[in-house]
Amino acid sequence: MIFSSIKINSFRNISSASLDNLSEDIVLIGTNGEGKTSLLEAIYYLCYASSFKTEYIKECIKYNSDGFYISANYIDDDGISGTLISSYYQGNRKIILDGKEIKDRKELIYRFPTIVFSHNDISFISGEPEMRRKFFDQMMSLYSPEYFDYLRVYKSILKKRNATIKEEKFELIRLYNERLVKSGFEIMKKRTQAVYEFNKIFNPLFCEVSQNEDINVHIEYQPSWGKYGNVEEITNYLNETEERDIVMRTTTSGIHRDRFIISSNNGNFSSIGSTGQIRLCSLLFRVSQAIYYTKMSGRKPILLLDDVLLELDPEKRGRFLKKLNSYSQAFYTFLPLENYFISKENTTKYKVKDGCFIKDV
Repeated sequence: MIFSSIKINSFRNISSASLDNLSEDIVLIGTNGEGKTSLLEAIYYLCYASSFKTEYIKECIKYNSDGFYISANYIDDDGISGTLISSYYQGNRKIILDGKEIKDRKELIYRFPTIVFSHNDISFISGEPEMRRKFFDQMMSLYSPEYFDYLRVYKSILKKRNATIKEEKFELIRLYNERLVKSGFEIMKKRTQAVYEFNKIFNPLFCEVSQNEDINVHIEYQPSWGKYGNVEEITNYLNETEERDIVMRTTTSGIHRDRFIISSNNGNFSSIGSTGQIRLCSLLFRVSQAIYYTKMSGRKPILLLDDVLLELDPEKRGRFLKKLNSYSQAFYTFLPLENYFISKENTTKYKVKDGCFIKDV
């Protein structure tokens, strides 16, 4: 799936922009603050109806505007053309796909699979456990509607169970236990398999790009309910630890407490890895996600790469770019002096200034 054209109005610092005849690789060149990242964020919003920079969509509206409008023409994997329109005015989000309004953004995720590479990705490696859970949940939800639904159900029940505890309606806690465990157990099984498959991609990729075969970097999945083998055993455990949850005023075990540890043969990688190694690891997480998605779905995602290669030395950068091949379309942002991108035959370049995009011919 590729976008053949994109139009944007009143999004961040982009007043009005139109990009046509888009190719497989689109390179955006400009200094900081000119609108390169804003374009990537707009594309991301088009595909997810959310931002990778903020939880508050109103922050994406250009100053002194009432809302924003983004539209695109696309060509799907079967060569069929269509249109996607996404707007946000006065707190109301509207999504029109091929002339039909859609209400659940889940429909977007599976039609327009998109992976963004940003500086914040380093938190997947060195950040809190929640960030690694977020990464793997995103990775799996991108190709599996079933996983996405299990996750939705689990979060809904967890919210209700925690509310019951805080409101001291303790007699209702056990009504939620089995329902919580049923969805959580399925998530735990799927996470276990996903980490196994992810490691088969990520581990050799890290060795090859880093050129350091002495470091065996891999992911260890440590589920909160890992000691128990079925729904009944976990439900009994929840019943037995009810008093602890009441004292702590929250649900203290479950898949929302699972840990994904990035380990090496020398210990916890996030503690012992150099800044460069951790940055490379975060980039290869995203590359592995793209490869994993293609392996599981048979499709290729759109990639958005936001100034993420600056911290790599030239050799690693070159090896990284050679491995970046599991995508249908990629948008790159670069500063003017970054000349290391090797243009492929099917590449479109734009110079970006003051929210305007000028095709470089």
